[in-house]
Amino acid sequence: MTNLLSIITFLPIVAALILALFLRGEDAAAQKNAKYLALIATSATFLISLFLLAGFNPADTGFQFVEDHPWIMGLRYRMGVDGISILFVLLTTFLMPLTILSTWHVTDRVKDYMIAFLVLEGLMIGVFTALDLFLFYLFFEAGLIPMFLIIGIWGGKNRIYAAFKFFLYTFLGSVLMLVAMIAMYRSAGTTDIAALLDHDFPSQTIRLLGFTITGGMQTLLFIAFFASFAVKMPMWPVHTWLPDAHVQAPTAGSVVLAAVLLKMGGYGFLRFSLPMFPVASELLQPLVFWMSAIAIVYTSLVALAQTDMKKLIAYSSVAHMGYVTMGIFAANQQGLDGAIFQMLSHGFISGALFLCVGVIYDRMHTREIDAYGGLVNRMPAYALVFMFFTLANVGLPGTSGFVGEFLTLMGTFKANTWVAFVAATGVILSACYALWLYRRVTFGALIKESLKTISDMTPREKWIFAPLVAMTLLLGVYPRLVTDITGPAVESLLVGYQNALPHDLADGLAPMGAAAASETSH
Repeated sequence: MTNLLSIITFLPIVAALILALFLRGEDAAAQKNAKYLALIATSATFLISLFLLAGFNPADTGFQFVEDHPWIMGLRYRMGVDGISILFVLLTTFLMPLTILSTWHVTDRVKDYMIAFLVLEGLMIGVFTALDLFLFYLFFEAGLIPMFLIIGIWGGKNRIYAAFKFFLYTFLGSVLMLVAMIAMYRSAGTTDIAALLDHDFPSQTIRLLGFTITGGMQTLLFIAFFASFAVKMPMWPVHTWLPDAHVQAPTAGSVVLAAVLLKMGGYGFLRFSLPMFPVASELLQPLVFWMSAIAIVYTSLVALAQTDMKKLIAYSSVAHMGYVTMGIFAANQQGLDGAIFQMLSHGFISGALFLCVGVIYDRMHTREIDAYGGLVNRMPAYALVFMFFTLANVGLPGTSGFVGEFLTLMGTFKANTWVAFVAATGVILSACYALWLYRRVTFGALIKESLKTISDMTPREKWIFAPLVAMTLLLGVYPRLVTDITGPAVESLLVGYQNALPHDLADGLAPMGAAAASETSH
């Protein structure tokens, strides 16, 4: 099928335009039609995206399904996927119908709500498929707008503060990235990402404003991109926007934010930082390692002190993203495979955990942990689902959460034993805060009067969780579904990374670079 990526990217946006132009009124029938159209559009997008998987050749480490057309001002409209990006496209299209289903109870400005999510889906897919530098930036930044509106219009009491904090943090970080992209164009003479991957950016030491910059232009470009991707992940200490955004966002907004939007930072490191700026990546590896280790331990401890369920899970997300950045900058096969796997796994698990909070919030209209207790007596099905995803979040063997953490820790151990040791304590801390939350909410006697009439999950809610349970189990027992696709692309990335390093750095990388690149994580 020609132009398959464009169809997948713009189908949700076309559906949003249809909603905006042709659907009138806010009565019950109009609201129902808006929801059904959004569900049909997102479901169709997912089904069409399966053609990507069916036609994808993992052995081909280049970009596939490539589209290349003239665009504007000499730039070109380039789209394509490789073994890294295709899985993020599928993650997005898989989760969006479930997200729309979770909004079925919404009655306030339903048409606008559906339009925001449909536009957001198209822009998120565009980030993972863009092969032009400025096309990537356009999708990357435009995605802020619908999420800003979702938080600011349909969020909680402090939604305006949270929405502006989210927007300003992520936008200001990206300004430096835009400057870096302009510098890259001037250096390479192209905005084609595939060509830029083969371009050798200068890495000789330079002096700038009285400072000696080791790694030269590569280091400056790395820092500029890092400013954007670190905020997007988010990494410590620029993570403070995330808990506020999650707490104030509606349930569906939190699901998309945690499951997909955060992954854009990790994807950016994989697509730009590591392959395009290898010298800078190696020089700044210790900084990224210790920022990640601190994030894992610090945010896990902060999670233990939370009284709001959403805020606890938000800090948990920051900790889990710490494993991702460690795995990426370990620059070996296990680390990179584990980082990609962890991002995909976290998409299913964190999305499900926010949906679990949404189930009881819809009934009780509070997220305070102390407001609950003994729910297993009235909601046995909910207690079972919540327990499953709590254990998956902890990293129970047999779930996808275990595979991602194990591979990233293995890759990090090869690169830096002390960082891996500190990060491993996060596994223990995650068990502490996750099981503490589950015990407080679910176990114990049902003594609160307000909970004695609470109802268990509806069939619709069970259908939302069923695919998430299935994927978490399937990837946990058969991780090759992911690693068989990512493995060759990761190996190719590592070979290019190794070859691009100067001999003095490459020699130090030999035990974990060239040798590790020939291994496979499965």
